[in-house]
Order: sequence, then structure tokens, then C-alpha cells
Amino acid sequence: MTASPAYLRQEALPQSPGGGGAVQNVLIVDDSEVQRKILASSLLRWGYSVFEAESGERALDLCAVTSMDLIFSDWMMPGMSGLDFCRIFRTLHSDRYGYFILLSSKSDKGEVAQGLDVGADDFLTKPVHSAELRARIAAGERILRIERELTEKNRLVSSTLAKIQRLYDSLDRDLIEARKLQQSLVREKFRDFGLAQVSLFLRPCGHVGGDLVGFYDISPSRIGIYGIDVSGHGVSSALMTARLAGYLSGATPDQNIALLKTDNGYTGRPPAEVAEHLNRLIFDEMETDHYFTLILADIDLITGLATITQAGHPHPAVQRGTGEVEFHGTGGLPIGLIADATYQQFEVRLMPGDRLILASDGVTECPDGNGRLLDEQGFESLLHRNSEVRKTAFFEAMIWDLGEHANGQEFPDDISAVLFEYSGEVSAE
Repeated sequence: MTASPAYLRQEALPQSPGGGGAVQNVLIVDDSEVQRKILASSLLRWGYSVFEAESGERALDLCAVTSMDLIFSDWMMPGMSGLDFCRIFRTLHSDRYGYFILLSSKSDKGEVAQGLDVGADDFLTKPVHSAELRARIAAGERILRIERELTEKNRLVSSTLAKIQRLYDSLDRDLIEARKLQQSLVREKFRDFGLAQVSLFLRPCGHVGGDLVGFYDISPSRIGIYGIDVSGHGVSSALMTARLAGYLSGATPDQNIALLKTDNGYTGRPPAEVAEHLNRLIFDEMETDHYFTLILADIDLITGLATITQAGHPHPAVQRGTGEVEFHGTGGLPIGLIADATYQQFEVRLMPGDRLILASDGVTECPDGNGRLLDEQGFESLLHRNSEVRKTAFFEAMIWDLGEHANGQEFPDDISAVLFEYSGEVSAE
């Protein structure tokens, strides 16, 4: 007794064939019942679940409820042709690819090309020979097996990317909060000391960075200003700056290593000693591969005398009231490189109308579109162009000029600076 096709026996999704494989569900579309039975008998004997449809319309109904791995469709059918059915089938949403074979007596190359153009994968010429049928199915199974493997790999990749994205989003939120906390280390961006004004600028190249700037009171007539640039970028550098901020805190003078307790309050430790003390702390108390550059100035507001130590930081610039720019210092070793390093200090006398600028290497080493750095000469030109720009507005002008120099590209390094403007007389403010 001839076995009935699966489509005639049931409408529900059939059980997978015992042999498994990439092809399980096979759909035969032909208006000839005899042709359908000839194909179905071989496919059922080989262990496939077979569905039959007498028209393209009926085939689309079946495809709407069952995923078909392999489709045999006659080219010429009343109503919807095999080409039209193939074209619509390719537009159906499915998470699995269906291998489409057109059945036809046509062999003209132009007609074959037309079938491929609408989405057919292969052709079988009627009448179908059993060995050729088996070979075409084997070819389809190879394609479908590769497609299934790629689909599974893509699923794994998508799942992994989704997990990474969730982790990135969580990290991004944490880094945004970390940026706020790091910016809070610079509590005051500007302060008027009467005889002078100090402005601070801090801009990390990422969420957080390794630069730090600040100032602190030494006495009613003396202040300290500093700039720090920790090696590297990112979270570990930012954690280092947070710790260093405590060592030079203006809010908690008892913890500030640049200050010495006296009977009458505090006095300043010589800047070179501060650098040496920080260097010892790095080796004695911190387990880190980071080092940092430092520029630290102890300024007498009455006399305008600035005592400065330079530890690998860019040379401090003095712009006189006439507009002339001078660079001072001899460089020095970064802190945290050599355990027993010693540091020197030098003095600069500021006159009323002069200003002192402590900038990180993110300024002088800012590259243009060709990789050419701004360097000290370019920074000097920048200072000349903005000699009349005061207080925090100077930093806005500085970033504008740096952006012009960089041709609109992102700055590759953190940028920080301290602007000390000396008036020598009590400000009207």
C-alpha cells in the first residue's frame, strides 16, 4: 500500500526524521497530483517529512505555519506560477533559510537566469531522475548545513555582543559618575585672592584622566598652585590623581604634605622638598607602575616671587604685561621613576600685570592633522593671540585655538592648566 504524503495525513508540524540533518521538512508544490506522489514517495522513503500543495497559494499557507527546509516547486502552474511563488516565499520572515528548487522542462539559459534572479537555488528538469534528485538534495543539505552553522554562530556572537553591551553600558554609567567625582577634585575653578586671581582648567580625553590641577592657601599672603600629569589614561590614572589630590588638598591642610604646622598656623614646605617627599611616598606606600610629572609653585602675593619646582612637567610660561612670553625651568625627573631622585627649585619674579601659566603636555603636544605638535613655539603664539583674555575665558580661547590646530580632531591626551594672574594690588572685586 502506498504511503500517503504528510500533507494529506496531518496539518501539524511533523516529527523530525530519524536521520536528522539540515533538511527535515520538504514541500512539494505542483498542480499535478501524479508528479507530487512520484516525488513524495522517494522523499518519504529517504526519511523526510513531506508536505504537498497543489498551488502556490496553498503552499504559502503551509509556509506560514511550518518552516520548510527544502521546496520543490513546478514552474508552470495555473494561477500563481512557480516564479511568483518563489518571489513571495523569499519575502516571508523566517529564522531559517529555505532551499528552493524549481521543477521545469525549461532549459533555456535565459529562463534559468530568470529563476535564479527571483530567488531559486537550483533546477531539476522533468521528468525527475531519482539519482539526480538525491544529488540535488545532498547539495541543498550542504548549503543548509553551512547556513545553520553560521546562524548559530551569529546567534552566539549576537548574544555575546549583547552581554558586552550591557557590561559596557554599566561601565559607561560608572565612568560618567567617576568623571563627576574627578571633576569634583577641582572644587573651585576660579578664586580671587585680591592681589592675584587663579583659574583652573581640567579636560580629560576620555571619561576620566590622569591630569590634576589645584591651589591651596599657605598663609594670608602666600598660596601654592600645582599641575600633575599621571602616566597613562583611564581609571587607574584617575585613581592615582584622586590619591594625589589628598596630598595637596586645600580643604584639609593637616593632610597637605606641602604645608608644615607652626605655632601660628602653617608655612610652606620648599617645593623641591615636596617633590622629593612625593617621590618617597610613591616607592614606600604605593604599589603602582604609574609615575607622574609635577609643577609646583609657592607664590608670595606681596612680592610676586614664585618659587617653583619642575618634575618632568612642561616648562612654566610667564607672560609679562608687555605680552612677552618666557619659559622657565630645566625639566627634572618625573616622580616615581627613581627612588632616590632629587629635585631643584628656581625663582621667578612676577610684576603687576604678569601672569604665570602651568600647562600639561596635552597642550604643547597637541598634534595637527599631519601629526605635527603645537610645541612651545606654538603655545607662545597662542599666548600672544590671547594676551588680553582673562580668567576662565582664557581657557575657552585656548581650547578653541587647540581645536583649530588639531583640525577638529579629538584631543589624544588630557588637557589641564593653571592660570595665575598677578595684579599686585587688591582687586576691586
